[in-house]
Amino acid sequence: MEYQKENLPGDPIHNQAQDILNTIHTACTQFHISSLNRQIESCESLFVENQLIDVAILGQFKAGKSSFINSLIGKPILPVGVIPITTVITRLQYGPTERAYIRYFDEKQSEVPIQEIDEFISETKNPANKKNVEFVDIKHPALKNYVGLRFVDTPGLGSVFKYNTAISEEWLPNVGTAIVVISSERPLSENDLKLIRELMGYTPKIVLLLTKVDLLSPEQQGEVIKFFKDSLKRELNRDFQILPYSTVHGTEIFKRQLDHLFSSLSENRDSELKNIVHYKIRSLVKSCIGYLEIALKTSLNSDRDRNELKKLILGEKVNYEIIQSELSLIARENMLQTRTLIATYLENTQRSTLTAKLTKKLSEEMPTWKGNLWKLTRRYEDWLMETLTKELGYISKNEYKHFFGTLKKTQTSISRSVTLFRNLLDANIEKVLGIRLTSPDWIIEVSDPSHPDVGFIKVFDFHFDLLWFLFPMLIFRRIFEKHFLKQIPRVVEIHLSRLAYQWEVRINKVIEEMKNQALQYVHDEIKTIDALLSQARGQTDTIKHIMRDLQEKMEMLKS
Repeated sequence: MEYQKENLPGDPIHNQAQDILNTIHTACTQFHISSLNRQIESCESLFVENQLIDVAILGQFKAGKSSFINSLIGKPILPVGVIPITTVITRLQYGPTERAYIRYFDEKQSEVPIQEIDEFISETKNPANKKNVEFVDIKHPALKNYVGLRFVDTPGLGSVFKYNTAISEEWLPNVGTAIVVISSERPLSENDLKLIRELMGYTPKIVLLLTKVDLLSPEQQGEVIKFFKDSLKRELNRDFQILPYSTVHGTEIFKRQLDHLFSSLSENRDSELKNIVHYKIRSLVKSCIGYLEIALKTSLNSDRDRNELKKLILGEKVNYEIIQSELSLIARENMLQTRTLIATYLENTQRSTLTAKLTKKLSEEMPTWKGNLWKLTRRYEDWLMETLTKELGYISKNEYKHFFGTLKKTQTSISRSVTLFRNLLDANIEKVLGIRLTSPDWIIEVSDPSHPDVGFIKVFDFHFDLLWFLFPMLIFRRIFEKHFLKQIPRVVEIHLSRLAYQWEVRINKVIEEMKNQALQYVHDEIKTIDALLSQARGQTDTIKHIMRDLQEKMEMLKS
């Protein structure tokens, strides 16, 4: 599979946009503005031949993104399930035949049968993306009407923090058109608003897809859509197109609305791409000028004033070491509580129920087992393995939200600390220089361990089953059956403890990742501001020239 990398030839509008991008890249390099690197890379990726418009299917996990794409294609290509499934980004576009390609982080590529892609996409078969897959690319003839578009299915999206791969957030600036999927099972959440607000910085076209509307009556659908429109207008001061969708009832009617949207994008790809380029460049220019204003104000001050500015803006309360200690303490204290909270919940809500359920099942099934003590013991062990795997899997899939206590506490505490840091830094910059920078949003989500670990159970302290020939079952069977039944409470206790441990490992890994990403963000912001305050000395004319140049070039691009 080939990935085009050649520059677009001769298009004056693209040449103007590329010129602006070059100016921004030079300015960021000269003044060490590392905070804009990701946006610059995203914009640069737009200047290639045969550029596709990435239609990103975004939203919180379990909103129905993969199910929607399967419905659009008319075939269950992407894996779906009752737990968060998608673990890597999957991209789908038109091709004359069904083909699937796996692209790894080491840039190696391979082609696989399309029916095997769940081995790389799903959390169940590729937990935590252990196979190091960067993308799964699929070509399919069902997308013939949408040539020039590439549909992108993402893992459940968080704005800054997420489990499995950070690629959802890193990829976000690449969005061409955003389809934000929101399930009608729940109201518009603060996380949805944060996602839409962030997308507004990357793309001019955002459409909300309200899924699972078959759960609502027509009147309720109208009420929900009106509520969403009013809420979005009030919170974001903008009108958004909201389309209802269901994969159960009325699918073809809903698909016709989307077909009009996607066909228009496909037919007008060149003009749509220009709009996307303009939008992303404008957003990038605005951010770059904001940082350059800091450099300009710094350059205009004397050395003494610059040192005072640095003390005020990068004061003790935004010191990296202090923030590092604070975030590490938050993470450590919550990680120490994870196991206890999960084990307590399982003890209080699951132990007695599971014990009674297994005892009843065993009492019903054991009389049908045939054979001597050796065969009876092996049958019992197999039954335990099979039954516990099923029951613990059910608990894991249906109760996982109750295990997120420390995760939510950590997210709230870290979010509060980083937001306070950002607000303090912004306030200091505004107080000293009269400039206000944009603050980020903070979200966290996690997937569950899909395969509970059921370990070997020792049935006897002494291997009586090896001496099976000494125990005629006609006489001793009832004794051994009672022994098997008596073991059930201990077996349940052991395996609920093992399940709690698995969740502890999984959740604490996310907490550690959350802390590290927050610290990286703080480090990059401090580094950028520090560089602007330290290295802008005596460059007033250069900075003014760059800012004026960017503004003039943007006016030319608009016209």
